[in-house]
Amino acid sequence: MSNLKIAVVGVGGVGGFLAGAIGSVYEEQLTLVARGARIQALKERGLVLHSDLRGEICVHPHAVVTASELEEQDFIFLCVKNYSLEEACDQIRHAVGEHTVVIPVMNGVDPGERVRKVLDCGIVVDSLIYIVAFIGNDGAIVHQGDFARMRIGIKHADECQQQAVKEVSKILTGAGVEHLVADDIELEIWRKYILNCAYNVATAAYNNNIGQLRADPAKASEFEALITEAYEVAKAKGVAVRPEHRNEFFDRFHNVYRDDATSSLQRDLNVGKRAEIETFSGYLVREAARFGVKAPVSEKMYELLKQRVQQ
Repeated sequence: MSNLKIAVVGVGGVGGFLAGAIGSVYEEQLTLVARGARIQALKERGLVLHSDLRGEICVHPHAVVTASELEEQDFIFLCVKNYSLEEACDQIRHAVGEHTVVIPVMNGVDPGERVRKVLDCGIVVDSLIYIVAFIGNDGAIVHQGDFARMRIGIKHADECQQQAVKEVSKILTGAGVEHLVADDIELEIWRKYILNCAYNVATAAYNNNIGQLRADPAKASEFEALITEAYEVAKAKGVAVRPEHRNEFFDRFHNVYRDDATSSLQRDLNVGKRAEIETFSGYLVREAARFGVKAPVSEKMYELLKQRVQQ
């Protein structure tokens, strides 16, 4: 492991958490890819992670570079916004060799498929992460809650791809990142996506935290409806979701999430950043129409989100 080159591209909430966890064990092998003033801040202060789960971590990686400066890597954790995926892949193409393993840890259901279309070589391992993490006002990464759980895998993996998944698992195990190798990674990705079609969408559309949504019976009912509509779209697409998955999402909303929990979509809209509205809402609405699934609450929320962008 001491000879491996590991990069994290995109040092926001998710990328920052992974960089902190991986860097706490593999600091000398870790390279961070960032942009603008964040590069100098990471070089001077290191990556600082305030984690409810992991405690206080400060990592001084081997290098902090722009995408164009990135050397060829053995493993690249790609943690950018969904709308920046193709651009990020183009920027790091030179750092992806025949045996480089690329792990997109992103929102949405199709990042892995899209990375495979853009990159000429390398092995792409699909993944997802359940986490609440973001960049604080001081530039440090804030990780809320006592969970950060990943799933990794490749659908219909051949022997070489299976080995790549095992190697990623070994890195995550060494870094103490809770994860499982999924038998059906498509199902796991959709399970998270269904939840985010409610969690991100409702918090952002109403600019409420989870506690405020739970306290309002009408909004809580809409949250459940968003879950059900996304669940029905997944079923229509042939994803192997089951009723117990939907019930699990209801339970998370009512009993698991902290009252003060917010979403990345909500935070991005509040500060005027480009937001993943199409990832969490537009895609679901369009797929519902394509498969003849009724999704009135999702449609309502999509319109509310587009209005928030125009304000």
